[in-house]
Amino acid sequence: MPISRRTFLSASSAAIGAPAVSRALSTETSHVDPDSTSVRHGSHVRGVTYDPWIEVIDTALVHNARTVAQMVGGRPVLAVVKNNAYGLGLELVARVLEDVSEVVGFAVVKTDQALALRDSGINKPILLMGLATDDELDELVARGVAIAAFSDGSAKHLQGVGERLDQNVHVHLYLDTGMNRLGMSFRRAIAWMSEFADKPRVQVDGTFMTFTEEDDLDPIQLERLEQVVAAATKRGFNTGRVHAASSHGLFFRHDAFLDMVRPGLALYGAYPSGAREAARIDLRPAFRLRARVVRVERLEPGDTVSYGRGYTADRPVWVATLPVGHADGYPRAAVNGCEVLIGDSLYPAIGAVSASHTIIEIGERHTVQVGDEATLIGPDRPAIHPNAVAAAAGVSVYDILMHLNEGLPRTVLRANRD
Repeated sequence: MPISRRTFLSASSAAIGAPAVSRALSTETSHVDPDSTSVRHGSHVRGVTYDPWIEVIDTALVHNARTVAQMVGGRPVLAVVKNNAYGLGLELVARVLEDVSEVVGFAVVKTDQALALRDSGINKPILLMGLATDDELDELVARGVAIAAFSDGSAKHLQGVGERLDQNVHVHLYLDTGMNRLGMSFRRAIAWMSEFADKPRVQVDGTFMTFTEEDDLDPIQLERLEQVVAAATKRGFNTGRVHAASSHGLFFRHDAFLDMVRPGLALYGAYPSGAREAARIDLRPAFRLRARVVRVERLEPGDTVSYGRGYTADRPVWVATLPVGHADGYPRAAVNGCEVLIGDSLYPAIGAVSASHTIIEIGERHTVQVGDEATLIGPDRPAIHPNAVAAAAGVSVYDILMHLNEGLPRTVLRANRD
């Protein structure tokens, strides 16, 4: 029997990644009891691991989605869950947001992401914002995934797919207004859009663009989009819901809310660069990067720490090791000012963040034990907020989220919601 590309990929993923997937799913829980997840004095407790993990906070996701919707005057929210939902976990995040009425659908950039959402039981509309092969198109359309059209001849091609499958193809018309990455050039858009008018199997659900997020060009881009949409509407073409504002646009382009907004970063509780200071809304970080202490030791004056000996003790001082590093998504430059929360205290990262370990300075008193839980990034203190970690490490906040290791277990912290 012939094996389809999707069947092959699913089987290969199951064979190669089964332990990680199984583990990630097994960590999902409806309740977390602090007493049942503690480790003291290095003893082994069944069900507890010293490997790092990520906690996804469902109430924060819901809060952020509803807050964004309020910010844009009740306009629908198309939730961008590309790149493993910005590091939090594609299926986990989508299952939470599926129940939020303000979220009308999900947007991804890769075929497998769209199909994975359907595989996990997501029923709301899904938009694929990337290019798909002919074989992929058949499966995507058959499963009700909307296609971003931006190529010459796409109207005729998608009409053929619809006729072959005997169903409508849902489409969002992707216009390039100056980003020059993907999209049909605004200069050729009207003639191209007219090709969709007589295609009964192609249903245009939306028209969209991507901002460069540069103050001098963004207004021009928006004007180009509005001119194309106005001209298309005048000619009787259906443009569907028009959308342009990503998370950056929520804060800096209030004139670009249009018919729908398309946030990603804001849903996960972080702010685009410069937006936090000008924020009119309160976003809540929707995750924690966590680990347990695996070693505590006292250094003597002159002792050094980690590769490159970037830290030298100038007094007797206690240090602790966490089994989490840049391979897990904690930035290498965290030693330039980032802090880690253990209990009620913050401790600086020192030495060098290696692939799998981070060392923190405890101080002159032995206040931390092996097994204590540490939070490196999360909502619990301003110093470990994703934006604060990004600022201290000198990196983009997008890197903080999207570089979280996809193989780390994710635990959903669930609570009763309205």
